[in-house]
Amino acid sequence: MIWYRRNAAVTTIVDSATTSASVAGTVAGNVAGTVASSVLQPLVFDPLRRLQGGGGDEIDDRERLWVAVDGMGGDHAPGPILEGCLQALDRLPLRIKFIGESDKVIASANSLGIEEQMQSAITAGQLELVPSGPSIGMHDEATAVRRKRTASINIAMDLVKKGEALAIYSAGNSGAVMASAIFRLGRLKGIDRPAIGALFPTKDPGQPVLVLDVGANMDCKPAYLHQFALLGNIYSRDVLQVNRPRIGLLNIGEEECKGNELSLRSYKILSDEKRFHFAGNCEGRDVLSGEFDVVVCDGFTGNVLLKFLESVGSVLLGVLRAELPRGRRGKVGSAFLRSNLKRIKKRLDHAEHGGALLLGVNGICVIGHGSSKALSVVSALRLAHSAASHGVMDDLAELQSHKPISA
Repeated sequence: MIWYRRNAAVTTIVDSATTSASVAGTVAGNVAGTVASSVLQPLVFDPLRRLQGGGGDEIDDRERLWVAVDGMGGDHAPGPILEGCLQALDRLPLRIKFIGESDKVIASANSLGIEEQMQSAITAGQLELVPSGPSIGMHDEATAVRRKRTASINIAMDLVKKGEALAIYSAGNSGAVMASAIFRLGRLKGIDRPAIGALFPTKDPGQPVLVLDVGANMDCKPAYLHQFALLGNIYSRDVLQVNRPRIGLLNIGEEECKGNELSLRSYKILSDEKRFHFAGNCEGRDVLSGEFDVVVCDGFTGNVLLKFLESVGSVLLGVLRAELPRGRRGKVGSAFLRSNLKRIKKRLDHAEHGGALLLGVNGICVIGHGSSKALSVVSALRLAHSAASHGVMDDLAELQSHKPISA
């Protein structure tokens, strides 16, 4: 889940940055908890379907793409982050630049018993350890990215900016990740505010819905929602392989006349846009219906929706446990249902997703759960690879050729 503090500061800093020639923008505010806890089974919608079983054909080293990993980001870093990276190298066509404080990385590898595996990956040219300075803690201010210039998140962003990596993954302080991305990578021209996009399940397990924003921008203008729709359309088309994404505006009713001022003004802008297919208003009950591929909303509403969906998953599992018959009859019934329950648990486990995309910055950035461990890291790196391997940034760059709508 995402908990943003002092969002007024976020708005003020980003707005002021638009008038500066030397600063692309910034995002302020501490973030506690985890990012984009989804009730989604990512292996279903992942274009790399051969990886769904955890195995597959041997990976051709020529297909491996470089990804920068913030090794010091997260509640349990760097050990579980490194462990997840090593597992990802066996399952995904990746090469990883692991940025972290060298002594802590080596000590963690020793304590987990993965030093030999780490050295083998380095020797094979699949893993590169990049030293960094003091890291940014989970409770540090987002503006710490300006003071701690050699922090792992800043070095990772610089690697993407210089083209030495195609994507970045971090499970660290989300506010700091956003600030570093805006400072180091910059925003796409025509995009006023980057948005966090989370994938939610639908009735069709193979076709998720992308919801944005889910927490980066508490207060939005109609132009921001229009920009979110443009970003979501490209991502859904290029990465999720939806031929003609259906864009929906989250609202309290299907009718054009329903909603608050933001909804009414946004509806007019979205319906006039010719670059995507606007399918109309999306009521809360329709988000998971499969009738929409992208749903746009302000970050406040999206964050509430995100947290509510996570609670539904845990409540559902609790209800299933409570309703199963007890005693000998219950044990027999549970044995027959065991495989089904395992699949349900897998679909509801947030670790199976691992992260959310930060859309609107000039680079591929995946923000992971603060509590991420190995499985979450593998899932998030799969998401990063999917975006990097489908040329999504080339199509996002085309947005710069269009005149942006004034905020």
